[in-house]
Amino acid sequence: MNETVIEDSPPLMRVQQDATQTVFALLFAISFSHMLNDTIQALLPAIYPVLKQSYGLTFTQLGLITLTFQVTASLLQPLVGYITDKRPLPYSLPIGMGMTLIGLLSLSKASSFPSILISSAFVGAGSAVFHPEASRIAHMAAGRRRGLAQSLFQVGGNAGTSIGPLLAAWFIVPHGQAALSWFSIIALVGVMVLFQVGQWQARNMHRVHKKRSLVTGHTEGPSTMRVALAVGVLVMLVFSKYVYLASLTNYYTFYLMDRFHVSVQQSQYYLFVFLFAVAAGTIIGGPVGDIIGRKRVIWVSILGVAPFSLWLPHAGLTMTAILSVFIGLILASAFSAILVYAQELMPGKIGMIAGLFFGLAFGIAGIGSAVLGSVADHQGINFVFHACAYLPLLGLLTVFLPDVETAKEK
Repeated sequence: MNETVIEDSPPLMRVQQDATQTVFALLFAISFSHMLNDTIQALLPAIYPVLKQSYGLTFTQLGLITLTFQVTASLLQPLVGYITDKRPLPYSLPIGMGMTLIGLLSLSKASSFPSILISSAFVGAGSAVFHPEASRIAHMAAGRRRGLAQSLFQVGGNAGTSIGPLLAAWFIVPHGQAALSWFSIIALVGVMVLFQVGQWQARNMHRVHKKRSLVTGHTEGPSTMRVALAVGVLVMLVFSKYVYLASLTNYYTFYLMDRFHVSVQQSQYYLFVFLFAVAAGTIIGGPVGDIIGRKRVIWVSILGVAPFSLWLPHAGLTMTAILSVFIGLILASAFSAILVYAQELMPGKIGMIAGLFFGLAFGIAGIGSAVLGSVADHQGINFVFHACAYLPLLGLLTVFLPDVETAKEK
């Protein structure tokens, strides 16, 4: 049996999944929810100018808001994943989005710095619940196309991250902090979609797990020591990717204005080109990994960036733009491959691995951005780009990863 239709259930819930089949309806639903979640997250830093002006906040206080959100999201994600690996909680996703909704509404009414911090913590906690569990759903619905599933899931988040600042510019900046409450509609839509996803998860999780065990069998994996070494290597690769990515997403415009004297508006166009390449790379990395193997994609996506990153600080403006496209396209393909590789390395800990690596991505990006900003203040923005150019060379560590798979299953 491949699929069974249950007529009295909502459309999304009618699909009963075979362990080898890819349920695209679920993948699109979870990607759409990821877009909604990350749109709300992106509103937080986008309204910093409004909060700074309204409450006279210092840059240190703005940094504490970011720290509260990032630390809450980063530290709780592996814990949530660990708990749900032990005891699946199908309706945790709408609950997580509900926490984000509470944080959003309280932030729209916050009248003091402590209340802003508390609101930010709620948004971070909602994100901590969402990412590991949504990644688990993507894994369940993936069939044999796990890389494609993770890519579809992640590109939704990329879209949300891009949309958030635009919505803030169009609605919150003209109308003030209270306009945040308008975006509760986004969170409510997310709760409704994720409630249906939770129904599907509750209906399918036990049977899918049982069938997958029959499909995959019980093969002996790498030793505990090799697994620990591989996870350590993957952590270093995530560090390399996200610190270098932080240098571009946060400081690329300043670099262009300082080195090439372009206008603020022109620098935004160049940033858009880079971010578009990142979105494209996110889509490409997963399916390619399904075909040629995750380890090969990790090799190319991290180490393969090095020639372009080393060239970029010495290139002219046009070549800098071209190099940024190659960097974004290649580097963004890494995370889907890393996440799926780690989940295949430790197949019984899908949620914990997702929480660990999403949490690392959050934390490293936040800390890396702060550190690079401090370096830029003391050494200049050009120094930052020269120094970060060597980070992709950490991709050489990929040689220590064991071969958990090499090609797409037929």
